[in-house]
Amino acid sequence: MLILFVATIFLSAALLFVVEPMFARMVLPLLGGSPAVWNTALVFYQATLLLGYLYAHALTRLTPRRQAMFHSVVLLLPALTLPIAVARHGLPLGGESPIPWLLALLASAVGIPFFVVSTGGSMLQRWFARTGHGGARDPYFLYAASNLGSLLGLLAYPFLIEPNLPLALQSYAWTMGYIVLAGLTLACAWTALRPASFAADRPDPAAAEGAKPAPDLPWSRTLRWVLWAFVPSSLLLGVTTHLTSDVGSFPLLWVVPLALYLATFTVAFGRPSLMPRPLLLRALGMVAVLVTVTLATRANEPFALLLALDFLLLTIVGLLFHGLLAEDRPDPAHLTAFYLWIAFGGVLGGVFNALIAPVIFTSVLEFPIVLVLAVMIAPPILAHADDARPRFGALDLALPVLAGLLTLGAVLLVKRFGLLDSRLVVFITFAWPALLVFSFSRRPLRFGLGIAALLIAAQAFTVGGGRMLHEERSFFGVHRVLATEGGKHLLTHGSTFHGLQWIDPARRREPLAYYHRQGPFGQLFTWRRADPRPLRVGLVGLGAGTLLAYAQPGDVWTAYEIDPVVDRLARDTRYFTYIADAPVRLRTVLGDGRLSLAADSSARYDVLVLDAYSSDAIPVHLLTREAIALYVRRLAPGGVMVFNLSNRHLNLQPVVAALALDQRLACRVRNDFDFPPAQFSEGRFPTRIAVMARSQADLGDLGRDPRWTEPALRPDLRLWTDDYSSVLPIYSSGAAGGRKRP
Repeated sequence: MLILFVATIFLSAALLFVVEPMFARMVLPLLGGSPAVWNTALVFYQATLLLGYLYAHALTRLTPRRQAMFHSVVLLLPALTLPIAVARHGLPLGGESPIPWLLALLASAVGIPFFVVSTGGSMLQRWFARTGHGGARDPYFLYAASNLGSLLGLLAYPFLIEPNLPLALQSYAWTMGYIVLAGLTLACAWTALRPASFAADRPDPAAAEGAKPAPDLPWSRTLRWVLWAFVPSSLLLGVTTHLTSDVGSFPLLWVVPLALYLATFTVAFGRPSLMPRPLLLRALGMVAVLVTVTLATRANEPFALLLALDFLLLTIVGLLFHGLLAEDRPDPAHLTAFYLWIAFGGVLGGVFNALIAPVIFTSVLEFPIVLVLAVMIAPPILAHADDARPRFGALDLALPVLAGLLTLGAVLLVKRFGLLDSRLVVFITFAWPALLVFSFSRRPLRFGLGIAALLIAAQAFTVGGGRMLHEERSFFGVHRVLATEGGKHLLTHGSTFHGLQWIDPARRREPLAYYHRQGPFGQLFTWRRADPRPLRVGLVGLGAGTLLAYAQPGDVWTAYEIDPVVDRLARDTRYFTYIADAPVRLRTVLGDGRLSLAADSSARYDVLVLDAYSSDAIPVHLLTREAIALYVRRLAPGGVMVFNLSNRHLNLQPVVAALALDQRLACRVRNDFDFPPAQFSEGRFPTRIAVMARSQADLGDLGRDPRWTEPALRPDLRLWTDDYSSVLPIYSSGAAGGRKRP
């Protein structure tokens, strides 16, 4: 009996967490590879899981026999939508928020099967609690089996399923798994309904004659469950946003934070002895301060260390708060209500991060807000240790304010002397007030307020000592415009730089950053201008519009830009004038670049530039066999494709080499890393550029220049297609000079 229930619960959880990344992977190319796709999908999954728990809780009002009969009918509902697929009609128009469209797509395509599978965990545990098995009195150990199934299903997707099965076969395989699950669920119902287990016509064993009814749940207790579930859920999405914004939005990087989150559930409900509370509390204090310093300094290197800190913070907070939930689990009579409130707290965390925060905040504030909340409420509610009493006095407010003022003073002082370009100075500036804040860690309220004060004071810090001119957040990320002390305007997206322009009217026509005249782009356009005919140029990704500095009268330029905020900032002459100063009128097509190019069937370009990045993230659907075939169809005779491969973490050269070989295209790459430091101060950034054309002759001078080399193939690297892509083999810190200010 036990093996049957464990296997069914395990399979149910595994299917849930396989379908999550699988469907998000299906829909990702339709929304430009934005990391917000995963966070929005995660909120939908959390909300549907809540509905599943609500259904299971409501079903307990029926007799067990009626529960089984009703649920048997519900198990047939997924037949209406299986196998899972993405309907491509009704795509969101450019400029509109894609969130309503994405939620509607999730509901129509995956909502029913996800809902039905999500009902299994709590319902099966409730059925097991009514059997005569020795473990039925405390069935919560099955929750650990559920989370273990979730964890293994989640990890199986990027490592086993995605690399070996195309998306269509993944969907059919999931359908077969669901059929097996339905059969096992019916077997569990039959086993639990046997007369030897309990009287099948009674609503609940707890209602039997002589049974002592479980006490009602007070609201204060359920609200604690909601809060304890909210904090790690919100932190999960905060860490995921950080990770997917700076590397890429793809299943492997989605599952790592979620896997850690599920692992803490598994440990909390299965092996609580592995969670020494005093050690976790000390670790929380130290890690929280370190993460605060990285947030305050807007650090983006070394990336592996920063991710390790974020993951460690998520793990510690998960163990603490999920441990609280495990310890406070109620009588099995309230099992379904318990899971319902946990799910509700998780949904609130997801809604706060994915839906509310992007609307009310112009920057990513949800991560630090939940960090402060975690350190303020974790110690006093855990063990009420002598050094963690929730005391509050005048000093608990005065000392954090003092720490904030000292931080602000230090930032303004080093900014006054132009020292913020030095990483060492920046670190020292924030390190010593952070040590002061850490000394508050035995007083949780004072500690939390100290971290908040340090983060508020850090708002005076800007990278390079610049002045913030504008900050705005969209579905696709956070955009900032800074006035640097070097006399330039800078456009940032996340932690990377995406546009730079001189403020001086005499110099503002000079292309800077990755597009410098002395770099690969300058050479490319100089070569193309040897032909006096006007150029037809397509840009997938607009940035600040820097490449318009190469435009000449008679040219036809079109930009395909998914984010309307980027287009608006690039056209705002208070910040950038490349578009306004150009001798041509730029046509902007809002929407995903690949989909827009496919729809623009009459377009033919002499130069097609692919430079669509969200921070350092790579929209992999722009670098697949099918994408390259589309680009070739959009090239005019003799035209060239240009790929900006500059990236801090990924070496895309072998990917491009494999794609060129597959499509029988000529390909060359130029690494522009070695140039005088004086040019860097003048706005030239290290860059890696690849060009492709139908033939070697179409590359002209570039094909004969020794600076442009043929990219090396890697036999172990599989060709990227719409059904397969993996960045793990090409990860390499500092791989291409970086898309940031070095």
